[in-house]
Amino acid sequence: MPTGQERSTIVRRAVRAAVAASAGFYPLLYGAGLPVMALYALFAPIAVGLLSPIPGSGRQRVSVMLRALPPALVLAALGTLLAVQTWAAVGGMLAVGFVLAFAAVGGPRPAGVAPGLQLFYILACFPPYAPDTLGQRLAGLAIGVLALTACELLLPDPPAASYRERLARALGEAARGAAPGGVPPQKLREAGARLRLASVPPAERPAGAGRSDRALEQGGRAVRRLLDQLATLAEMPATGPDPASAALLDRVSELCTTCARFLRTGTGPPVAGALEEAMRDFQAERVRLASGPPGERPPVEVLRRQSQVLALAESARMAEITTDIAVHGHPTEPAVPRRLFWYAELSTPRLWARRVTGNVTFRSVLFQNALRTALGLAAARAVAGSLDLSHGFWVLLAVLTLGRTTAGATWRAVRLAVAGNAAGALVAGALLIGLGPHTDAYAALLAPVMLVAFALGPLLGIAYAQGLFTLVVATAFAQIAPVTWRLSEARMIDVVTGSVIGLLCGLLAWPAGARREVHRAMAELLRVCAELVPVTAQALLTPAGGSRAAPQTLPDELRASPRFLPDGSRAGPQTLPGVHRLRLAETAYAQYRTEAPGEDTRTDWHAMLIAANHMLLGAHWLPRFGLRPESGASAPAVAWARTTAEELVAETDRIASELTGGAPAPVRRWTAPDGPPPTPLSVDLEVWMTSLAHQLTRIESSLTPPKGPDAPPVTPSRRRTAPPG
Repeated sequence: MPTGQERSTIVRRAVRAAVAASAGFYPLLYGAGLPVMALYALFAPIAVGLLSPIPGSGRQRVSVMLRALPPALVLAALGTLLAVQTWAAVGGMLAVGFVLAFAAVGGPRPAGVAPGLQLFYILACFPPYAPDTLGQRLAGLAIGVLALTACELLLPDPPAASYRERLARALGEAARGAAPGGVPPQKLREAGARLRLASVPPAERPAGAGRSDRALEQGGRAVRRLLDQLATLAEMPATGPDPASAALLDRVSELCTTCARFLRTGTGPPVAGALEEAMRDFQAERVRLASGPPGERPPVEVLRRQSQVLALAESARMAEITTDIAVHGHPTEPAVPRRLFWYAELSTPRLWARRVTGNVTFRSVLFQNALRTALGLAAARAVAGSLDLSHGFWVLLAVLTLGRTTAGATWRAVRLAVAGNAAGALVAGALLIGLGPHTDAYAALLAPVMLVAFALGPLLGIAYAQGLFTLVVATAFAQIAPVTWRLSEARMIDVVTGSVIGLLCGLLAWPAGARREVHRAMAELLRVCAELVPVTAQALLTPAGGSRAAPQTLPDELRASPRFLPDGSRAGPQTLPGVHRLRLAETAYAQYRTEAPGEDTRTDWHAMLIAANHMLLGAHWLPRFGLRPESGASAPAVAWARTTAEELVAETDRIASELTGGAPAPVRRWTAPDGPPPTPLSVDLEVWMTSLAHQLTRIESSLTPPKGPDAPPVTPSRRRTAPPG
């Protein structure tokens, strides 16, 4: 059931749409005697204000509507001209349907206004072919949209906190968590959870392709990781005085406070490189102490805690860089390493081009949705035109409003919609028979019927919404031209026809929605990122001052290529291996969250994204800051690192095999050391790998065998024991 705030929002939206529709319809029909213009003035607020879920506050939606008005006029004109032949209207519907559905790559606002723009073309592309009425159609459409924008300003929804403000609050919490006294771990994790895009209103999500949005999204992940690391550090047992760690934590706290103020005011940016220098000094002191005589070396517990402190400082440094990019729109200092901030130096048009080009693939759920929608609408237009259905517009409206990303969800929507329309048709037929040609009665009923339908429909569900909308249609059309009870019959036939077409499209085109894609994308992401573990281990065991892992030591799968990647970025020296797969997996996961839950509701997809991020970031900062031997690692340390890396890769591969339904790879039982690591200089590697092992264990425990007719059999998993610590 909707919450109190959601009910209030629905009622305000209903009032705005009803008032705007009435404000254009009545004067144009009864005052000016222009039925065509009145029809478009009535329809425009319903299409944009009710059938298009444009997110945001009143002013935000007004901005979107005003920018969408010129394209709406073009689409209405195009539909009017292409109505001359069915095949022309079908071709236009195919192109318009795909382009507007694919506009979801631009974020929630373009995705929200797209259905309304599609409806303007759909309404205009049906007979009668009347180009002489084009002026009236465009004028009515403009009047309706402008009336709705006025209502949005007069009765707006309250604005929500922006993502920048949410990020600033989280940074403030991190500053308090890093300061002496700290913050309870649970409170830190709750602050991080509030940065999840699923808990942020769609209008405030940093979903654009520009530098600022990308930086905010990346900064949100970095701050979430920082908060979780601070919570983990607070849960570790005390190890005694550690001035070096305390000093670095103070620097992290100061940086978080400065970044929070910078996000809110745009003034007082952090000193570039200050935290990086503090991290290097901290690492130099660690190396000095850990390389001393055996009796003077710090205990392993101290080194482990210092490793945690260094890792969270790296997360804070990433937050510093992303804050700089988000506020200025570009980095004021070089964003190092470039591969993690590949977007920082690219222009906005190039970033958008890469976003669009990168999603032109059958592996993109956005491309799948756009193609499914376009084919369904084109098929519906062809059927309505070939059968010469009366009011065929409703066929396409049914396809557009009842289509879902999965066949099961589409069937549920269709079943309820048909039942609701049947009830609404009976009531509307009785109303038309009872009132007959009394236009004044329909005029008196239209406004209150619209208000009730627009308010109760979203509150009570699809069946009620469809039934009540049938009453709106009947009372409106009865004023424009003489109608009989057969109008209800025509609407029922059209809705059933559109429902069948939409259901067939759902069955034939990606019926599982994002389910298969999220399984495949997550599996590939885990496999690719896991290959970084042995490479990182080898780099960390290289003697201090020796050569780092050379590019040719990377697995073939991780080498950069000059092609565009599915996330919209271009693979190259600046792109961290696996980042493009991370973006594709995040897109599939975002859609999967909007779909009806399936059989694998226990699967922790978010934990997989966190594990992949952990592998990517560890592969970046460990070779730079991790403790290294001075003259080469001992044989036990090398054996421990190689065995652990192999186990992690094998376990990740087995989880990926379960996700894709393949035969799971054989996995040996974890063989972690019972005591301290073979050499103190491998403690950073041990902490990283131990954390990864715990994350993989949580992922494995959440896996459930997928069920359903389209799911392949999965071999039950075997559990393993994670290392202590």
